[in-house]
Amino acid sequence: MGNLLKNIVIVTLIALLGLAGIAVVSMYKKAPANKVGVTSTLVMLGDFDNDRSWSPLDGKILEKLIKAPYSFSNFTRYQADINRNGRIEAEDLFMLKTLFAQPDPYLAADNAKLNGQPFPRPRELFVYLPEQEYVQPPLLLLEDKSAANLPATFIEPLFLYHTASGYEAQLLDEIRDELTRLGQIYALRKDSLVPAESSYLSRKLLECEELFNSKQFYPLLLVLIGLVEDGETTYYAQQDDFIKEILFFRDDLRKLIESPLMDQFTRGEIDKQEIYLQIETALTARLDIKLELATLDPPRNFSDVQNYLDRIEWQKNKSDVKEEHFKKLILYAQHDRRYLRAVSRTSPKHQDQTLKNHNLPMILLFREALRLMDGNKKAAVALLDEAIRIPMAWARSIPRELLPKSLALENFLLPGNKEDGADKSRHWNVFGGVAIYKSPEDALVLALKREIQDLKKSGYEPKAMTEFIRDTIANINGIYYVYSTIVPE
Repeated sequence: MGNLLKNIVIVTLIALLGLAGIAVVSMYKKAPANKVGVTSTLVMLGDFDNDRSWSPLDGKILEKLIKAPYSFSNFTRYQADINRNGRIEAEDLFMLKTLFAQPDPYLAADNAKLNGQPFPRPRELFVYLPEQEYVQPPLLLLEDKSAANLPATFIEPLFLYHTASGYEAQLLDEIRDELTRLGQIYALRKDSLVPAESSYLSRKLLECEELFNSKQFYPLLLVLIGLVEDGETTYYAQQDDFIKEILFFRDDLRKLIESPLMDQFTRGEIDKQEIYLQIETALTARLDIKLELATLDPPRNFSDVQNYLDRIEWQKNKSDVKEEHFKKLILYAQHDRRYLRAVSRTSPKHQDQTLKNHNLPMILLFREALRLMDGNKKAAVALLDEAIRIPMAWARSIPRELLPKSLALENFLLPGNKEDGADKSRHWNVFGGVAIYKSPEDALVLALKREIQDLKKSGYEPKAMTEFIRDTIANINGIYYVYSTIVPE
């Protein structure tokens, strides 16, 4: 009897403890901090060494930041924008130097007032940043003379130009920021530029001058963003002969797509072989590739073991992509100023035949993926592949409109015209990836084999021939940039 009573007491106590535990967990889950699920970091503006104080050591970092701002992270540049207007200006430097000389913000404010200068309230020097938030780097609008290094005559007039339009004023500030960045790159690279790079820069700067003179500020900004990306990530002297020539082949395709020959094909006056002949001739002349497009084999060689090994590695890289990577990529594409400018370049439907709207935003998106994946190109390709692809698109039995949407389509603007975004972006990324798993030449040949299959299925309709060429242009752009991009230090 005694043992029975003892057992009942023990069971009762265990039950009560269990109920108490459930109650505590329930209360914990309902606590606001856990219910909302938002975590933030308290940031001290100007505290560049993150030691929770302002000191002359921060001043030394500021000096380095002023000399080479674009080598610092977005976050560090954000910390320098102490007046929080989205720009790093002379006022920011004055406020920061005042704070470094007198780290007590109340006394620093008093000192500024004695000099007749404004100064933030002490609490304005602190910002809570949600961990899942994109940090927009401020524009650099100091009296930096870096842009004057460039071999162009429009620089000074542009920096002096003023407009009454708020939209144009913002564009001009972004243009000045890009020119400063380009000027710093040029100062670093000018002594090592090869003739091909110098000639390319001269042509592009002449285009910039023409755009400035005609007050076409938006296209001017995009040309400068493209030049900055070229200057920071591509080196002609380090490219092999195939990569050096592949964009010339792309330009041949662009000319073909707008040629009278394509009009004749559309009207049924010539057959597909005439178009093939133009492509085959350019392939041989530019890249020393001899192919007969009409007799190309299917793209996949099931007898090659290496193909299976590459596929396994590709899938592993895709499975290694974490939710955090997707979130950061989405935040970048939703908020980054440069990407949003580039992706906003569109044309009326089906009027970007040569695919000129698509490439620059893809370059920026790939560079961000590369940053997120610590410079690993295969991992960056995997991240973009998983973000852009439409899940289960291989299931032909499911109508396309019923397929689940891609992560990218659901969350941010994709490069190029709306009708091109997901399709051409995946072409760009996939065959860029093939170039690093195999070689650029293998990637191009495989791409041609792949696109020819779609063309055959269409019965060689004129629209399908146009898309065959446009897909090839997207593939070439991806092959060139994914393969030749060098991760900046």
